[in-house]
Amino acid sequence: MKEAVFHFPTDGTPVKCEQIKSGHINETFLITTDTGALYILQWINQYVFPNVDAIMNNMSAISSFLREHEQGQMAMISYIDTLDGKSYYDDGEGGAWRIYRFVPNSLCLQRPGCPEDFYECARAFGHFQYALNDFPAQKLEETIVNFHNTVDRYRQFREAVVGDEAGRLHEVEDEVRFVLEREERACTLHRMREAGLLPVRATHNDTKINNVLLDRDTHKAICVIDLDTVMPGLSAFDFGDAIRFGASTADEDERNLSRVRLDLDLFRVFVRGFLEACPSLTDREIEALPLGAYTMTLEVGMRFLADYLNGDKYFSIDYPEHNKIRCRTQFKLIADMEAKWDEMCRIVEEEKK
Repeated sequence: MKEAVFHFPTDGTPVKCEQIKSGHINETFLITTDTGALYILQWINQYVFPNVDAIMNNMSAISSFLREHEQGQMAMISYIDTLDGKSYYDDGEGGAWRIYRFVPNSLCLQRPGCPEDFYECARAFGHFQYALNDFPAQKLEETIVNFHNTVDRYRQFREAVVGDEAGRLHEVEDEVRFVLEREERACTLHRMREAGLLPVRATHNDTKINNVLLDRDTHKAICVIDLDTVMPGLSAFDFGDAIRFGASTADEDERNLSRVRLDLDLFRVFVRGFLEACPSLTDREIEALPLGAYTMTLEVGMRFLADYLNGDKYFSIDYPEHNKIRCRTQFKLIADMEAKWDEMCRIVEEEKK
């Protein structure tokens, strides 16, 4: 049992603690009390999120806005304050903890079980962005500075290559070359943002399918979770990360690269759901959606590779070569997107009508 849970008010005494393996950054646990009450306890990785107050402040601002403007249309996770009235518990050893009630009869998928599941996730993320259309994005704090600043990601990547801290560069020279050859295209969205060609919105920035809770019986979306990275950003970022994770035919760490492809049917399903639920996008934003998928896939692959060169400090790993395998799946997916680029753009054009 995690000692931190006893710093929060719970219905009954905690008696069971099970780790839930679902994310790369934070650690999540399912807590059961002697009355049968269920809670989700999370440890926040302060190496990644040094400003926990910013995370909780952003969540509070977003939740308050949606409660006021949505009038119950969108369910939201509400965190429970500690026994001394704070939004999280600091264990004094670099650990920050928070807790919320487990959502009953909910389901969290790692991959779409069917196209309808992906469609529901598309509608959930699209509606989340649409609901925040009038939220002043500039009021949000950057919980990770320059999170989707691709130009700065390339700067960090070059530092990792030059530093070769873990002595692994000789293993991944082809992968490094792959990243550097695509720099100009990958940085296009950032330059469009800087030029004011794309509006900056309040975006989720971590739109993997496992960040939507579905009803276990109906598979209808209940709510969007994991708001740690809600920050000012581009609509293409949210669309793109969802495609990267959910429209791939293989897991994010698939060793057999012949299994890794972009599923165009799932791509179409997500485009349809996202655009239906988010009618506020401009024509230029819609046209940028395929580039969002491309950019996010390359950016995440680059981050996996940089972390491998740095000695696996950022992402949780299950074995020594995990980040190397992860980056290779992303780059195989990029190569398939390049081959299917015209089809991706055609699908977006068809679905926006």
